[in-house]
Amino acid sequence: MAALRNARATSAGGVVHRTVEGRTEIALVHRRHPRLWALPKGTPDAGETLEETALRETREETGLAVQLEERLRSISYVFVRGRTRFHKTVHFFLMRPIGGDVSLHDHEFDEVRWFQLEEGMEIMTHATERSVVVEAAAAIAARTASTVPARTTPAEGARGEASS
Repeated sequence: MAALRNARATSAGGVVHRTVEGRTEIALVHRRHPRLWALPKGTPDAGETLEETALRETREETGLAVQLEERLRSISYVFVRGRTRFHKTVHFFLMRPIGGDVSLHDHEFDEVRWFQLEEGMEIMTHATERSVVVEAAAAIAARTASTVPARTTPAEGARGEASS
């Protein structure tokens, strides 16, 4: 039997999040056969940056227009297709929706749905992608903590009102 040929592959995608009634939700893509719940991601077109790929692939696969917030971790894995062993790296970004609708997703997936963060992590097929969502959740929590106004004591509030 002939040895497998080696090749490298790159993809980019994201963790799309929103807050509904104080709870974080993430968008996941679903395929029935083979069964898969995953983050949106795909291969760069010629001349495209990783950021451009992540935005385009996420829009195509989820139906959502998104904005990048920050770079998250990359994951790597190996798979075989035909006579080639691929060493693939997927670069992920934290994203927020700015338009579109999950009903507008492309033909690659059977369904796109919003899940509360914890439920989404339970249903995801790949542990490596769950690790990306864990990192995203920490980044979201840090962003939320930094935007919460500092509380003042009643005495500080009274001093502030008196000096206005």
